[in-house]
Amino acid sequence: MNSLRIGLMSAALVAGLTSASAQTVAADSVMQHVNGKRLSVGGYGEVAMSRNFYSDHVSRYSLADEHKNDPSHGRFDIPHAVIYLGYDFGKGWTMGTEIEFEHGGVGMAYEKEDEEGGEWEQEVEKGGEVELEQFWIQKSFGRWANIKAGHIVVPVGLNNAYHEPLNFFTVYRPEGENTVLPSTWHQTGISFWGKTKGWRYELQFLAGLNSDNFTNTGWINKGPGTPTEGEIATKYGTALRIDNYCIKGLRIGLSGYYGHAIGNSYPNNKDGAESKYKGVVAIGAIDFTYNNYNWIVRGQADYGYLSDAKQLKYFTNRLNGLSPFHHSAFVSKNAFAYGIEAGYNVFSQIEKLRQDNQKLYLFGRYEHYNPYASKTKNTSYDYTNVQRMAVGINYYPVKQIVVKAEYSHRFLKSQYNNEPAINIGVAYEGWFL
Repeated sequence: MNSLRIGLMSAALVAGLTSASAQTVAADSVMQHVNGKRLSVGGYGEVAMSRNFYSDHVSRYSLADEHKNDPSHGRFDIPHAVIYLGYDFGKGWTMGTEIEFEHGGVGMAYEKEDEEGGEWEQEVEKGGEVELEQFWIQKSFGRWANIKAGHIVVPVGLNNAYHEPLNFFTVYRPEGENTVLPSTWHQTGISFWGKTKGWRYELQFLAGLNSDNFTNTGWINKGPGTPTEGEIATKYGTALRIDNYCIKGLRIGLSGYYGHAIGNSYPNNKDGAESKYKGVVAIGAIDFTYNNYNWIVRGQADYGYLSDAKQLKYFTNRLNGLSPFHHSAFVSKNAFAYGIEAGYNVFSQIEKLRQDNQKLYLFGRYEHYNPYASKTKNTSYDYTNVQRMAVGINYYPVKQIVVKAEYSHRFLKSQYNNEPAINIGVAYEGWFL
């Protein structure tokens, strides 16, 4: 669905959708802001403040008792600032781009790698801090058939399909999917998509993921990343998404991914252990959004499988301490994430505020996720098994702006310390031209 958001510049959509029908086919999408001009300029951005009432020490899990009473820590952040540019060339040909600045950075950062014993690493990540999240050229033959080629969003899961800040209640993106899957998942490839009656469908052919980037705490989260020029495509993957809008106010989506990840790295080691395995990545997901009667309810469930997971630890790139792919921990064969959130607009009961189109949602969220759901070679990392709850408010003074505040709490297994936090944020989303 994210690709539909940017695909709004296509001639077919501009000609064929009224504002009412746009909300029917993309009720959660920034698409409803389109004004039909040949040049489209828009974007979204988030500012966030957090106070975390738990330790930030690298050994907070391995030596949990020693860090039980560590001081709290805070952070100001700009998680995402995004600029959309789109152009309709005519005759069904369109172009779309999305340039994203993450955490207000310029591409270089220092961070402690928990899985490497807390050593400091300097990172200049391609696609990490300043990235071209989308760049594609599309030909539209009609509502039912559109082909786009370039760098595109992979709409697997709710978070990837609807990752703009007005599409979730929490200050930060929903944590479960944001942990186990790439987010926002974007790769270079070819997409065929369309819609008919109450259905939308999309099939993508993509460069494969890189298993050298898989981790115990993030599963395949970093899989699309590469420090090399160009996107390595020795192996390939496919993604599919289908959405149904037949019931008023309700959208139900099914999505999935299949591809090979071992050997999709540089250099391609034809004689090493990597040549003996495939690293099949298979993901299935279901999600929904219900927006009616002053309620918004969203939910998702994702399950993933990785073959040959126990072999990854011993591959050449991961063993080399100087390699950008160096990881010392095992990777799980399975990962999962599921969650649900619901919010009610209390201003709907106050006539003056309702007429002024102001909204105030009181919401709650629950999610459970584990990027290391299988004990590879009987090795445990039980701190990856997380249940999280959040309660808070979303205030919309105008349609394009939301002010968010929440109290959240991560519940870990009994040998670890739980992780409460307070998060406050403000975000915008819309089209300017």
